[in-house]
Amino acid sequence: MSRIEQLISEIEAYIDSCKAQPFTNNKKIVVDKDQIEELLVELRLRTPEEIKKYQKIISNKEAILSDASRQADALLAQATKQTKELLDEHEILQQAYAKADEIVRSATIQGQQIVDQATKDANAIRDGAIYYTDDMLKSMQNIISHTLDGARSRFETFSNSLESSYQIVTANRKELAGQEEPESGAGEAQTMEAELQAVR
Repeated sequence: MSRIEQLISEIEAYIDSCKAQPFTNNKKIVVDKDQIEELLVELRLRTPEEIKKYQKIISNKEAILSDASRQADALLAQATKQTKELLDEHEILQQAYAKADEIVRSATIQGQQIVDQATKDANAIRDGAIYYTDDMLKSMQNIISHTLDGARSRFETFSNSLESSYQIVTANRKELAGQEEPESGAGEAQTMEAELQAVR
């Protein structure tokens, strides 16, 4: 298993271990920002290395095809050499023609088979590399989506808290602006003072 696969597994395990926020039906979780960012940074650094590795595998397709072509050319060259050697023998001229045709035909078939198999192998390697890279990017996409959900949840909670505070402050200002009568405590104090003066 490559390091990038390990990182993806660690991130998925960490997300699964995070606690869900109350009243969210386990759809939103609380994550440690430093921990998730540390994993994502390492994942981001490792990803180009993995992609380059598989790009190198894909580029080997040309080398495989080139090697197959060389093998086919070698077979054809050997067949041509054998044909010339047979043609030099006059007493078996007719047999030489038949044998030469057979050798050339067999070499052509084998050469084509080598090229076809090499093309098939190279395409299989390319398809495998593309599938693996796409699967890796899909996992990264899911991780980023989870992180965005958490960020939106925290922003929504903060926004609701500010809105509540704003409404309370507005209500207090309205109450303060509309208050014209003296507070009951002050009225009671004035009444008590009047009663004391009457007693005196």
